[in-house]
Amino acid sequence: MPTPNVEAVKLDELNAWRIRHGQAELLVAQQGAHILSYQVDGQPPLIWLNDQATFKTGKSIRAGVPVCWPWFGNLTRNPDSVQAMRVSNDPATAHGLVRAMDWELKGIETEGESLKVEFVLPYPENGLSGWPHQVDLTLTIVMDERLHIHLTSHNRGSETVSLSQALHSYFAVSDVRNVQVEGVDGLSYIETLDDWNTHTQAGNLHFAGETDRIYLDTPPTLSILDPHWERRIELTSSGSRSAVIWNPWTERAKAFSDMADDGWQRMLCIETANVMDDVVTLLPQASHTLGVSIGSKPL
Repeated sequence: MPTPNVEAVKLDELNAWRIRHGQAELLVAQQGAHILSYQVDGQPPLIWLNDQATFKTGKSIRAGVPVCWPWFGNLTRNPDSVQAMRVSNDPATAHGLVRAMDWELKGIETEGESLKVEFVLPYPENGLSGWPHQVDLTLTIVMDERLHIHLTSHNRGSETVSLSQALHSYFAVSDVRNVQVEGVDGLSYIETLDDWNTHTQAGNLHFAGETDRIYLDTPPTLSILDPHWERRIELTSSGSRSAVIWNPWTERAKAFSDMADDGWQRMLCIETANVMDDVVTLLPQASHTLGVSIGSKPL
C-alpha cells in the first residue's frame, strides 16, 4: 500500500495541501475546497493550474475545479425554483456562495489502495448571505488510478430546497484549437452566445472561437481527445444530466486580470453540472451527490 505524503503549503494568502499518493500529486486549497491541480508522474497535468491565478482571501480562483453552489452562473438565468431560494435585494454573485469560503478539512486517510480527502462546509450559524436554508456540504476527493470528486448536499432543514451546481473543471490541453470533445454527438445544447437558443450537436465538438454551451441529457462519459499529447481524458459523471463546455478564447481571456492573454489555449472547461431542467430538488433530510471521475489513457 503506498504511503501518502501530505505537505501543508501557503499560496500567497491561502492555506493549501500538496498531497502525493502513488504516482499522482494533488494540490488543494482550503478556500472553496478548491482542487488547484492534479498530475500523474511522467504525464502532462490533467487539471489545469493557471499560472496567473491569484490566491487572495475571499476571491474566487480561476483554475482547477471551483465548486459552484447553490446556483450556477448568473442567478437570473436559473430556473425560478432556484432563484426563489435567495432572499436578498443585493446583486447575486456569479456561481453561488461557497467558492470563496473556507471549508474544514475533515480528514485524509487511506482506504485500501486509495486515498480519501474530505472537506465539509456545515451550515453556518448565521446562514449563508441571502440564502437561509440549512444545507450542509461535503466534498470528497479520492485518488486511485483516477481522480474522483463528489459533492454531497444534505438538507437538514424542514423545507424543500432547489439548487443548481457544478464542478467547474478546468482541464489541461496541449492547444484547445487541436482538441475535440467526444460523446456529445446528437445532444441538444443551449448556445449562450446565440441568445440562449437551443441547437443540436453534429459530430464531435471542435473549437474555433469562444465557446459557452450547456449540453442537456448528457451521457455518463465524455472525453477530450488531444492528439498532440496522444491522450484521451475521460470524464465519467454521476448525479448529473447536464454539462457546460467553456473556453473564453482570445478577447475574453484578455479581459481577465488573472489569466495570461494566451492562457485560453491551454485549458478547456467541461463542467459536470445540475443546471436548467436538471436542477436538484432536496426534500427535508434528503441528500444528493454530484460526482465525476477523471482519468486518461493513450489515444
